[in-house]
Amino acid sequence: MKINLLFLLFGMSFAARADLIVNVATPKTVGQKAIVKLDLKNTFPEKIESARVSVFLLDEKGKMIGQSTKWVIGGTKNQASLAAGATNSFFFVITSEKPFATTNLATKVNFNRVVLEGGKLANPEKDVQIKDASK
Repeated sequence: MKINLLFLLFGMSFAARADLIVNVATPKTVGQKAIVKLDLKNTFPEKIESARVSVFLLDEKGKMIGQSTKWVIGGTKNQASLAAGATNSFFFVITSEKPFATTNLATKVNFNRVVLEGGKLANPEKDVQIKDASK
């Protein structure tokens, strides 16, 4: 009986994990622009005040052909935070000097900073789940 209770409590600790869950859509190209949609879901018990992300655009050989870094949550007085349990979408626009030579593009998404309510820092490597729609 004690062992079952121990396993139950251990399993609940994993189920209660809070994260920022990010679904990354396949990039869409229009002329000299690539648009990457990020769908964000806050599963933390507190709001996310700000999050900063770098998106790298890669060609079919894995070579970086463009990049952009932006605040996707907060970051400025005009941008809202993301409440606990809320979702939001953010569109990255990455421009190029020439039209993209291929439409077979991939992305690499890297969260640089995630700030929770009260200024508490989350660990982007552990507290952000990135799900790539193209895989």
